Amino acid sequence: MKYQAFCNHAEALLARAGELALGYFRQRMTVEDKAPGDDFDPVTIADREVETCLREGLRQAWPEHGVRGEEFAPTAGSSEFTWLIDPIDGTRAFISGMPLWGILLGLLEAGRPRLGFMHQPYLGEIFGGDGEQAWLLRNGSREALRTRPVGSLAEAVLYTTHPDQFANDADTGRHARLAGRVRLSRYGGDCYSYCMLAAGHVQLVVESGLQDYDILPLVPIIEGAGGVVTDWQGHALRGGGQVLASADAALHAQALAVLAV
Repeated sequence: MKYQAFCNHAEALLARAGELALGYFRQRMTVEDKAPGDDFDPVTIADREVETCLREGLRQAWPEHGVRGEEFAPTAGSSEFTWLIDPIDGTRAFISGMPLWGILLGLLEAGRPRLGFMHQPYLGEIFGGDGEQAWLLRNGSREALRTRPVGSLAEAVLYTTHPDQFANDADTGRHARLAGRVRLSRYGGDCYSYCMLAAGHVQLVVESGLQDYDILPLVPIIEGAGGVVTDWQGHALRGGGQVLASADAALHAQALAVLAV
């Protein structure tokens, strides 16, 4: 693997950060609101400590790399590599005691997602991918991941995190149209839903209003497992916004046609 050295160090860093997160999970803690008003955007000490841990580990290993994360200001780098960190993707699930959250870490090369990880420490899982292959590291063993395509939307399982998290009413309506065409539509999961797509249990994930650190670390996992992930116009992702992830290209085309109406 071209990025093997990066991969080995990243997985070790994630294991360390996961232990920090578990120290706060299902414990009493102060929850702050980063966006007081109509929206609730929670953050906890776990978010900040996990990001600090990852930033420090990356800085020690590759001081020339840039780093962008959710909780702290970007660190500029002198190379073509930039790391993205979402320390607790799914903070609402985290503070609710639900294990469907994860630590996201991704590597961009000249702005393109090249390597990505999602660590769910409560379940002891690290999902990884490099765009050509994807894997699940669990209980000391590494297993390959592949999506499980279906022939039509009517056979597909669709996930999205929550209807209130779409960027606007128009996006909510487009998701509703797609949800009306699939076999099963469910809410919840945050980053975990994308990994279940890579593992073959879900065929579609549709969201909007995402930040780059919410989705770009997941792109190499989805693509490495045989899936497709773009915006709602079919363009490759280079940031956040609207996201459609599918088990294969044929199903992706069907879903894009519904979202474009």
